[in-house]
Amino acid sequence: MRKSLFLGVLAFWLSSFSLLAQTVPTPKSHFGFDIGDDYKLANFSQTEAYFKKVADASDRVILTSIGQTEYGREQPMMIITAPQNFSDLEKYKEISQKLARAEISREEAEALIKEGKPVVWIDGGLHANEVVGPHQLIQTLYELASKNDEETLKILDEVIILLVHANPDGMEIMSDWYMRKEDPTKRDQNIPILYQKYVGHDNNRDFYMNNMAEATNMSLQQYVEWIPQIIYNHHQSGPPGSVVAGPPYRDPFNHVFDPLIITSLDAVGAAMINRMHQEDRPGYTRLDGSVFSTWWNGGLRTTPYYHNQIGILTEIIGNPTPSQVPLVPDRLIPNNGTPYPVTPRDWHFKTSIEYSVSLNYAILNHAVRHGDELLRNIYLMGRRSIEKGQKDTWTPYPKYAQAVEDAYEKAREEGKTERSGGWRSGLPREFYDEIYQDQERKDPYGYILSADQADFPTAIKFLNALIKSGILVHKATADFTVNGKSYPAGSYVVKTSQAFRPHVIDMFEPQDHPNDFLYPGGPPIRPYDAAGWTLAFQMGSEIDRVMQDFDGPFEAVPYGEIQSPPARSLANGSGYLIDVRGNNAFMAVNDLLKANVKVYRTTEATDGFPTGSFYVGSAGKAVLQKAAQEYGVYGKPSSRPRNAKEVNPARIGLYDYYGGSMPSGWVRWMLEQFHFDYKQVFPQEINAGNLSANYDVLLFIGPGIPSVGSRGGGRAQPDASEIDAQYHHMLGNFTADQSVPAIKAFIENGGQVISVGSATELAFHLDLPVKDALVEMGPDGTERPLSGEKYYIPGSVLEMHVDNSQEINFGMDEKSYIMFNRSPVFRLSPEAANRGVKAIAWFGEEEPLRSGWAWGQSYLRNGVTAFEAQIGKGKFYAFGPEITFRAQSHGTFKMLFNGLYR
Repeated sequence: MRKSLFLGVLAFWLSSFSLLAQTVPTPKSHFGFDIGDDYKLANFSQTEAYFKKVADASDRVILTSIGQTEYGREQPMMIITAPQNFSDLEKYKEISQKLARAEISREEAEALIKEGKPVVWIDGGLHANEVVGPHQLIQTLYELASKNDEETLKILDEVIILLVHANPDGMEIMSDWYMRKEDPTKRDQNIPILYQKYVGHDNNRDFYMNNMAEATNMSLQQYVEWIPQIIYNHHQSGPPGSVVAGPPYRDPFNHVFDPLIITSLDAVGAAMINRMHQEDRPGYTRLDGSVFSTWWNGGLRTTPYYHNQIGILTEIIGNPTPSQVPLVPDRLIPNNGTPYPVTPRDWHFKTSIEYSVSLNYAILNHAVRHGDELLRNIYLMGRRSIEKGQKDTWTPYPKYAQAVEDAYEKAREEGKTERSGGWRSGLPREFYDEIYQDQERKDPYGYILSADQADFPTAIKFLNALIKSGILVHKATADFTVNGKSYPAGSYVVKTSQAFRPHVIDMFEPQDHPNDFLYPGGPPIRPYDAAGWTLAFQMGSEIDRVMQDFDGPFEAVPYGEIQSPPARSLANGSGYLIDVRGNNAFMAVNDLLKANVKVYRTTEATDGFPTGSFYVGSAGKAVLQKAAQEYGVYGKPSSRPRNAKEVNPARIGLYDYYGGSMPSGWVRWMLEQFHFDYKQVFPQEINAGNLSANYDVLLFIGPGIPSVGSRGGGRAQPDASEIDAQYHHMLGNFTADQSVPAIKAFIENGGQVISVGSATELAFHLDLPVKDALVEMGPDGTERPLSGEKYYIPGSVLEMHVDNSQEINFGMDEKSYIMFNRSPVFRLSPEAANRGVKAIAWFGEEEPLRSGWAWGQSYLRNGVTAFEAQIGKGKFYAFGPEITFRAQSHGTFKMLFNGLYR
């Protein structure tokens, strides 16, 4: 009996010791406050330390890094599940991969479904001013790691949870800034710099390009490593008069992805809103209750749709500074979009945290209850995608439905058919067959990127964007022929017969956004982001669409394996030509100039290379050898061409302002990638004048230039006494009275100004002989902008004509795809030529839309998209289109780079 008592006490003591060792520290014990307390934010350093404490204390949590951020911090991911699941973690990951890639039989898939566990991704903090996101992540971690209720234990048993911090740098910047003032009522979030090193809010516009380190880190986990079935992306803020916006989302949805995506969103959305209502949490809005759709590709929650994953976005209200739910009368009426409206009330940060954690649990419970269905559906969608790529398939674009109607109307006008039985009977089947058996309209079986194209390194950058997104790519191991065309070994092939086919089609083919108006004849409904983006067009690569099944000596590139241009040895020569058609040529030239090697540009086509190509003597051989090994830039032995002109590096100034410009930030990143030196220029320095003392070229990219006639100004700025001295130089505004005369003097003195997008407003400040082409005459005889009912082009890909004999356009083709985002278009005045103003790019007579949505294209006819103006000794360039758009539009990068030399 004493022995039994001893063993019982020993067991109790050991159990107590085990529980003690497993005690998870509360957030308050670490941070000194509860998550959600008013006026309190944790920074990332504190948060990272807490993540480590919890991982050390809990056998439910593994903390890992998925890579470094742009500022060099480790980006954390926590894997959370029941302790017994960790021994089989690699097995569960492999099952998730196999089911998502769907390269196995249905029988094998069903066996894996029985063995597997659903994987759910939950992130926070992508947009660092949306502070609920990273803080709900802390609270969610604590609850999953510490709670022992039946619900939590069931979730841990049945689900693999990935908690991911989406922007560590931004959390550090934002939280430190908010907490810097002792008086909590004076705390604010008006940070002086972008909360992602280069692109701020646009870090959620990078998930098919994967330029930024954070996007690459997350994409590799989402599409190569774990491939979760559900990806939950936390954001804020909800629409006024609501608390949280979530799934399902409004139309339109993209036509390339599987219908199971839409109905799966319905299912997860139902679990989320039902939990809110069960817990008496009002204010969830969905469908047309918010602006969010499932059309666009490129966001953290939208790119998953093209990978057969359920992407969830919520936008919730809340801030550490207490606020109120505003009174919006229309929101008080229950409807399908908002079944349980919220009434006006005080609102605290903690309530937003509670909502968010509950929404996380709703999704995790859905994964518990429907885990087999989630695993089966991702397999079924992938399998269907593979099968579609193996046969003739027509994506149901709106233009094809219109083509059916047009074919019928044409036949009816010609007396070849008539509608019978009334409108309910529809049209004769023959008109469907006419369109949906048209071989010209079907989807390609694949795409070939030949290794012998002029800018193969940029084509490889395009392929790497796909590879980071989990796309299967093949490489030719020998020469081959398809449809009578020969391709060299080393060319790449992307077939549509793969699980992530929707993403392949979306990256290579045009988007066909439907005409979407509030009502017939009414104003357009603005897309959530872009309407068209086809990356293959933006990159400007040479791509052959293959319309029949094909094969060859193709070797699959391992999933996620980044590709590089072939490394070659430089041939012997007394000098070398460098082809300007390759974007990486500018990288090599900049390396040469930094090595004090003389570089020249040709003034005529030479030895097969176009005008504007570069020449360097034998002194540059070592640098060119590196370029041939690393950049895919292969110098061609040549003697120095006649009349070649020496070029020198320009002193480049890139305009920015307090708070940071995203378009300017993208260009900062671009300049660094291509080895251009630059300095940021803020309004104070411009207004001080004498710009020629420090700069040869000034770049104005996107916003920051007030319209003519306005009083100037810009973002609200703090008093200098309220911020650190290191930010004082950023204060100030661009004004017509001070800034414009300084810029004009700079150009007249021999400087060069390049303006892009809305920054082309400078042309009107400089009183150049150009006019806005997108205007009409109002009743009062004055010009006014075209109304949306007549003309509307959100972000879309258009095609323009290019004068490639002009120095700024060297290396361009005679036509170019451009990203057009409500961009300026110009008309040159009759006196333009006499004043040194000439068009360097323009629209022709044809309709220019190639991908997206363009209403009223006739207004673009013969419109000037870019022009050059001689002003004194210098030049001014205006590019209406987004030639540097989010560092994606590689096909137009040369239009910027050519202007960055003296």
